[in-house]
Amino acid sequence: MHALGTHLLVELHGCDPDKLKRVDVVKDIMVSAAQACRATVVDVAFHEFNPFGVSGIVVIAESHLSIHTWPEYRYAAVDIFTCGDVIKPRDAVEYIALRFGCPAPSIVEMKRGVIPGASRKLPHKIPADRSAKASRRSLAAVPS
Repeated sequence: MHALGTHLLVELHGCDPDKLKRVDVVKDIMVSAAQACRATVVDVAFHEFNPFGVSGIVVIAESHLSIHTWPEYRYAAVDIFTCGDVIKPRDAVEYIALRFGCPAPSIVEMKRGVIPGASRKLPHKIPADRSAKASRRSLAAVPS
């Protein structure tokens, strides 16, 4: 099966609650995880909730890494979505789990962008000139 990307849904139980409640720590771990799997960081946004918990996203050129923490349950939910085959999202999971002290992360992997009828590996980016032609063809097929 050929797909445009890989989406990992990660459950982290048994994490260090002191790390999970600090926005600076969570942000550092997530940005460093993106770098550890050779992703290109484009933007970062994190928010610390009162009384505790952090949500954040690291936008990467290849898609994103996101997290939501529940320190009171020693739990974090992480999504890692990467396009192409250069990025190694499981390297990011390993890094994140280690830094949060999660002994056994649970991972569900989904292939995203499975294009019906595709019989070969799909590039996650096509050259601009081909993209413009494809867009024109797609729009021409849409009834007005």
